[in-house]
Amino acid sequence: MPSKVQTTLKFAAAVSRERDSRAAGSAVAHDARRDLEDRQADLACLFFSPQYAESAEELVEAVRKEMSPRLLIGCSGEGVIGGGEEIESAAAVTLWTASLPGVALTPFRLSADRDEYGISMTGWPGSFDESLERPSFLLLADPFSTPMDEVFALLADRCSSAPAIGGLAGGGRDQGDNRMVLDGKVYDGGLVGVALSGPLAIRTVVSQGCRPIGERYMVTRAEHNVIHELSGTPALERLKALFASLSDEEQHLAQRALHIGVVMDEQRNRFERGDFLVRNLIGADQRSGSVAIGDVVKEGQTVQFHLRDAQSATEDLHLMLAAERARHPQPPLGALVFSCCGRGRGLFGRPHHDVSTLKERAGDVPTAGFFAQGEIGPVGGANFLHGYTASIALFSEPDA
Repeated sequence: MPSKVQTTLKFAAAVSRERDSRAAGSAVAHDARRDLEDRQADLACLFFSPQYAESAEELVEAVRKEMSPRLLIGCSGEGVIGGGEEIESAAAVTLWTASLPGVALTPFRLSADRDEYGISMTGWPGSFDESLERPSFLLLADPFSTPMDEVFALLADRCSSAPAIGGLAGGGRDQGDNRMVLDGKVYDGGLVGVALSGPLAIRTVVSQGCRPIGERYMVTRAEHNVIHELSGTPALERLKALFASLSDEEQHLAQRALHIGVVMDEQRNRFERGDFLVRNLIGADQRSGSVAIGDVVKEGQTVQFHLRDAQSATEDLHLMLAAERARHPQPPLGALVFSCCGRGRGLFGRPHHDVSTLKERAGDVPTAGFFAQGEIGPVGGANFLHGYTASIALFSEPDA
């Protein structure tokens, strides 16, 4: 029989439904430490439902006392993901830990400063060594106080082409309600993050849950986020013609779940799933024949309308995970999942959809995450904030 492949990386994940924060923190840390087989926990990710927000300091203290991770990062979420479950409407805590020998971890916290000149981000680590190989970023942010466009601009300026994965904290309904964790401190705003660099592969899968419909068009006249013409014809005329060509079922779906995909790499010979950045259609003007979308669009870009439903989202996640697995010989050893709070049981009609699909495609690896108010992940080599998306980080040994 072939010998078992040895790895220097080790991952573990644990879940607790204990309502007491100290008991929950101690339980998940104890179980994760056991499954790490007493290896050093270099990175620990802690996610918790909103029931623990007011006592998050106690939760963090209990985890650190039981495990003493080298770096602890985390946040609150609409629900938590762990242990093969998606716990959407009950109190739960999940802890994901990783032993990462030789991997450099650079933690940081960003906050937004506003003045008469605009918005700037402060808190970038001055000690960050850009001579290291390209890092990967894990980002967790408060949606009420963090301008993500400025965050992505900062990353692009300081670490061009470095991928970022993560999500916006959830559970809160106003600024100050959410919680972000970095080591022993708990914050109610801003962004916490870590840059990882070294002998570790972090492969990202961003499943936007849509399928393309109709033809592709070139944007021939546009202004900011408004498309005036598609391939020389008013955009609204193109949209009306597409709608008329759809089946009754698709027309019904399009009335509430029609989106547009913008090609991110025009140099490709063909465009497939993963090549489009999917954005919302947010309005139309009957007089001008223009349509507005939820992002800036430029003339010369290729676009295609998309539909989103449960079947399309399931198919997209399966295809994206299968394609990722086919590209890499090294199997995933651990995973983090950031799923939109608009997915889950509400979209699919059954629980545990995304983690079950991940298990089917990637194996039964230690997995954790949370339901987010927005998902962070790269498309076409650039980082974006998404909606209705499953943004997944797969951790493995580097490919040879």
